Amino acid sequence: MKVKNKNIILILTMFMIIILGGKVEASDRLHLNNLHFDAKINNDGSMDVVEVWDINIKDTNTLYKTFKIDMARYSGIENVSVLDITNGDSQELFKTNMWKYHLDKNSYFGGINNDNKYEIAWGVGLDNGRDTRKYEISYKVIDAVSKNLDYAELYWQFIGSDFEIRATNVTGTIVLPENAVNKEDIKVWGHTEDLNGEINVTSKNQIDFKIFGFNTGRFVEIRTLFPSYMIKTSGRMENREILNSVIQEETVWVNEANARREGRKFMRIIAVIGINMLCLVFGIFIIISIKVNYKKFKKMKKHEPTQDFIYFREIPRKDSTPAQAFNMYHKLLSGSGDIGKIFSATLLHLNLKKIIEIEAKKDEKGKEDFVIKIVKENPAELNENIDEKVILEFLKKACKNTNQINMKELKKYISESESKVEKLKDSIDKNTVDMIYNKNLANKKEKEENDKYILKIIGFVIVLVFSIFVLFSGIYGFKIPLISIGIIPFILVIIIKIILLGKIASKINVFTQKGIDEHVKWKGLKKYMKEFSMLSQKDIPDIILWEEFLVYATVFGIAEKVLKQLKIVYPNITNEVYMNNYTYMYLMMNTNFTSTFSNAISTTMSSSYSSSTGGGGGFSGGGGRRSEDGGGGGGR
Repeated sequence: MKVKNKNIILILTMFMIIILGGKVEASDRLHLNNLHFDAKINNDGSMDVVEVWDINIKDTNTLYKTFKIDMARYSGIENVSVLDITNGDSQELFKTNMWKYHLDKNSYFGGINNDNKYEIAWGVGLDNGRDTRKYEISYKVIDAVSKNLDYAELYWQFIGSDFEIRATNVTGTIVLPENAVNKEDIKVWGHTEDLNGEINVTSKNQIDFKIFGFNTGRFVEIRTLFPSYMIKTSGRMENREILNSVIQEETVWVNEANARREGRKFMRIIAVIGINMLCLVFGIFIIISIKVNYKKFKKMKKHEPTQDFIYFREIPRKDSTPAQAFNMYHKLLSGSGDIGKIFSATLLHLNLKKIIEIEAKKDEKGKEDFVIKIVKENPAELNENIDEKVILEFLKKACKNTNQINMKELKKYISESESKVEKLKDSIDKNTVDMIYNKNLANKKEKEENDKYILKIIGFVIVLVFSIFVLFSGIYGFKIPLISIGIIPFILVIIIKIILLGKIASKINVFTQKGIDEHVKWKGLKKYMKEFSMLSQKDIPDIILWEEFLVYATVFGIAEKVLKQLKIVYPNITNEVYMNNYTYMYLMMNTNFTSTFSNAISTTMSSSYSSSTGGGGGFSGGGGRRSEDGGGGGGR
């Protein structure tokens, strides 16, 4: 049976996405390592709260926490203070009475904001930076507790659903005004949407709660009943008994939560069974395809160089351009050559062909400058070397209405022509690759076949990553051994498949025998140019051949090393070059040509191309403000 690999990859990928919830969240600017609440209920019905924020902050000016004003729940908030306790010391922040969207660093505000909510906000001063800080926020909630005939009730949302910061852990302690006679007299319930918390009465006057991983868009709510005699007075006095009604209400919610837990457990079991079945089915198909691929691999024969070279002392192909040499050396058919080196080396090649002239001159300040003159406007010898022709056309446009341009003007033109540089590179890449194909150095059909295998590898790597993630996530907490029955063998099969596909891709003869032979010659030439001064004098070619060598030394990025060696091997080269008037060798030997001209042009060209195609910027230092709901918090 024949199964298309891409269909397997698509189905598996979609399945994994569904299993994982189809959502991968980006890293937030803010993350709480731990958020801890210490709440102390007073006998007047008020509650003193201390929040400790252990938080990672990035690109944020101000942190804040808001409370929806609701007189039915509490009467007000007072006694606000904010401390920076990052380094173990308590540094109290300066209080300001005016609400501002962005607060000055080390200042805080406690009062009504523009959204008519009570807000506690403080400046952190990390608009364009990051740090881990620890803050202590204190406040008193007036009439947080209602006093009923039988029980006093605290029903408080410590975190609202519009709190915008994720937290690894949320912990809290609530201390009652005095000890109960028995722990059983204290009733507690915790509410959170993910059902991922615990709450316990830990002593006769203390309640502890913990949330394991808080996600934005959720809430954390605590409800407790304790004997009403602990509250002496309160602004919220109720002439009723509430125990039975609260228990009935909470029992309904507990039953619903337990049903949801059982439902999730059942779905996890179904998910585990489903994953194991899918791994079995698709694993069989992949094993069959591995067998077929292995037979194909055994029959394949990779081109090997007809003759291997440690050093090669000639230009491998006389009609080669610098761009072609670069691509053949690196075995590139993707058009990703170094535009800076190629442009600079091509100018030298055009100079060698006497299509342009490069001269050293002094500028108006007496500093060394270089002038490029166009000698031939439309040279017929470039008709076959389109990559060099497009560079000449670019140079002609840079010269504008003249036939020459100096270094400063050329660099300025390049830096101001980002889109033109991008088009230039695209044209060079396309024409270089086309010429490599046309000269039978590479096989286009084999390249397309290689690309298909690369895409298959990428697809199976995606499946592998998802599979490993599912294994270690344990399908949202389900024990790994139950998942591993099918998924571990499946992962091993995927790894074998990826390795085999990689071996097949590497064995495809994208480059012809002729191309492989030329590739090793370019490698040998580069090695020779880097090390020729260590060889016997009889192995050094005539000085005139170094004119051509230096073109390719420039595109390979080793021109400066070659020049240093030339001066060692040919002590009288300066005079000899000058007397024989070798095109640009005099400039390279007697001026700062390589550093001032070649490297400068290469750097400017590469930078311009990067600017035209690279990434941009984004917003920083801001944070969302959810508008209408209470109990929120975040950064801005």
